[in-house]
Amino acid sequence: MNVPTIVIEPLRLEDQAEARRLILAGLEEHWGALDPLKNPDLDDIAAAYADGLFLVARREGGIVGTGAFRPRDGVAAEIVRMSVAPQERRGGVGRMILAELIRRAAARGFSRIVLETTATWMDAVAFYLACGFRVTHRKDGDVYFAIEIDQVYTPGMAG
Repeated sequence: MNVPTIVIEPLRLEDQAEARRLILAGLEEHWGALDPLKNPDLDDIAAAYADGLFLVARREGGIVGTGAFRPRDGVAAEIVRMSVAPQERRGGVGRMILAELIRRAAARGFSRIVLETTATWMDAVAFYLACGFRVTHRKDGDVYFAIEIDQVYTPGMAG
């Protein structure tokens, strides 16, 4: 059986609605409900991430994953909006997106990656730990992570 290849590429304007649906479906899965006021960046993804990078993962033309980074300062980029369709989880899509985000952040001169996730999302916490991130602190129900880009080489993460 030949599995179609995953392609990781920057968001196109015509991708915005599909990427938004994927992210919101994942949030609703985790939270059980959505507050439409808590995700204004998804109303115009291209504009919201114009100073960073928003990537999509495609399989057979459909979006099966997303991830983005925003500059935090001259040194760090913050990874946000990591989301993978349920049928694609545990298949390497998240690692592919994360690796490409880190590669592109390094190419833009960032030396550190930071991110946060909800502490009760054990699958997300385990994912970032397995990818080499370290916990920097916990606050208000969230776990904060960081990794120095020059320390990134985890099997499945690079190239």
